[in-house]
Amino acid sequence: MNVFHLAYTVTDLDSARRFYGELLGCQEGRSTETWIDFNFFGNQLSLHVGEVVKRSKTTSKVDDISVPMPHFGCVLDWDSFHDLADKLKSAEVLFIIEPTSRFKGKPGEQVTMFFEDPFQNAIEFKTYQKTSEIFGGKMARW
Repeated sequence: MNVFHLAYTVTDLDSARRFYGELLGCQEGRSTETWIDFNFFGNQLSLHVGEVVKRSKTTSKVDDISVPMPHFGCVLDWDSFHDLADKLKSAEVLFIIEPTSRFKGKPGEQVTMFFEDPFQNAIEFKTYQKTSEIFGGKMARW
């Protein structure tokens, strides 16, 4: 099994539990008084109490949309993405980019959304019309 691991600093674990656990539905893993692990959609997200580095306001153009850099996130299946988008809207989460279609009618067509966690980490969730295009097709350049 291959699992991606990502670690960030947060100001408090209670806010992290509410956001990642309650709002996003991530299962809590191991924790201490200074850090907590979450199952972030099949990957390990470790949040450590410490000084939070302010997110850069740098952006990059993707299909003529300025997306925040850096960011992390997850590719979800179509229904899970739309269920999460509805849940975030109901919770009045402030979107950086509301759920938006990109590459319409082209290889890699997707719907994506961006928002921040309480610690200013930019998060992207996306879903693809055709999951076979997640890693390539005509768009692949790597």
